[in-house]
Amino acid sequence: MSALSSALAYRRLLESNATLRMLRADNLAVMAGTLDAHLGRPGTRMNTEDLHESIDADLEELRDHFDLSLRTAKAYCDDWRRAEILVRRPATGARGETYELSAAGFDAIRMLEQLRTPPQTATESRLVSLAQSVHQLAIDTDPDSSRRLAALRAERDRIDAEIARVRRGDPRSVVLDRRRANERVSDILQQAQGLPADFARVRARFEELNQELRISILAAEDSQSQVLDEVFRGVDLIESSDEGRTFSAFSALVRDPEQSAAFDDDIAAILDRDFSATLSLATRRSLRTLMRQMKDGSREVSDILTEFARGLRRYVHSHEFQRDRVMRTLLQEGLAAAAPVSQELKPYDEIGIDLELSSVSLGSVGEVILHDPEEFNAGDELGEATDSEIDFAELIAVARESEIDFAELTENINSVVTSAHEASVAEVLETFPATQGLASVVGLLSLASTYGHVDHDNREILTWSGIDGIARTAAIRRHYFTEGITL
Repeated sequence: MSALSSALAYRRLLESNATLRMLRADNLAVMAGTLDAHLGRPGTRMNTEDLHESIDADLEELRDHFDLSLRTAKAYCDDWRRAEILVRRPATGARGETYELSAAGFDAIRMLEQLRTPPQTATESRLVSLAQSVHQLAIDTDPDSSRRLAALRAERDRIDAEIARVRRGDPRSVVLDRRRANERVSDILQQAQGLPADFARVRARFEELNQELRISILAAEDSQSQVLDEVFRGVDLIESSDEGRTFSAFSALVRDPEQSAAFDDDIAAILDRDFSATLSLATRRSLRTLMRQMKDGSREVSDILTEFARGLRRYVHSHEFQRDRVMRTLLQEGLAAAAPVSQELKPYDEIGIDLELSSVSLGSVGEVILHDPEEFNAGDELGEATDSEIDFAELIAVARESEIDFAELTENINSVVTSAHEASVAEVLETFPATQGLASVVGLLSLASTYGHVDHDNREILTWSGIDGIARTAAIRRHYFTEGITL
């Protein structure tokens, strides 16, 4: 490849690759720091509002150290979504949408982490692992059975010799020392670091494949559509694709109980070794959760694969594609007719035709609020109240807690008592109606119980209007005043 063709290829890569787009961003440090903190763990997914709130809190601190504008987290997230670093999807368990890192985002953050703490790749363990992989590949792909048998016998002899050395206690068969064991652990975890990005990449590829299959159904006629024929024959086109078969093999291996149990046993055995005591807590945690991360990621992608397969079958068997074909044809005819007209008319010119738009306003599904009948439940219908005895002590307690205008009531009592020998509560209310409704009545009874007298043999009817304007009455023992009072 010449320098020119290579340079052009690199330029196309720079323009189209989302990972490189993130690495060239002006606010890379802020972007990588916030996204790694909130979405960097495998399988992490956050509600959009929660992520906006978390990043807004981060920005308050970051503005003291970085030259940031006053843009909000929502504006930043919108930019990162358009740059294909964030992926926004409808939430499955609740109303709203979620954010997650794309494969490009995982790759960029992993590159930055490797630049910050460069891994040591030129190690003995890495070379041994590489040589074993190459040797095994050479054996497995050798079409000459005699050479394969010779290689297998040589491998068997090597293993037998190693077994013999172990039985003899030969010093050459000692276990790996601590340094080499730590290198092996680092190699294993470095290989595992790419799993989240791989899962995100596989999921994105399945989405593209699902879209491509639907477009091919719309583009071809029934008699010419191979996709339709295979779907009607029950062929799962997504799972049978190259990406689908590769992932299905990986998923089957991860979900195999025997393989999974053996993997967990090996991890537990490694963590019990003496050298593992020197591993950091994060490394031990990464080893312990390695299989669980693979299972979670595999299950999530498998669910997506199943969902796409079912959706495609439903789309074909329900013949919805025929309606979409009609729509596609009409749109193409409209565009074809508009092309020559565009030379004569502007899009905003009057053409003498009024088009009635749909009465349904279009908007985000997240804006829809479901009707909850419980919010409008006023409870059982109120019944007619029956006569009941009033607890006078309770009324006094209410009077103490309420803001009764005792100054006004005292003035009313003194005014009535001045012109009469004695005055009952009903007579005071008759002269000065209750301005505070029941509160005024309670206040008068409270004053009468303290400064007046109670006639236990006679009762009287108190009448007042509540704050709502409705007249009310109460039959009580006669309370009366014989002299003015001073508070």
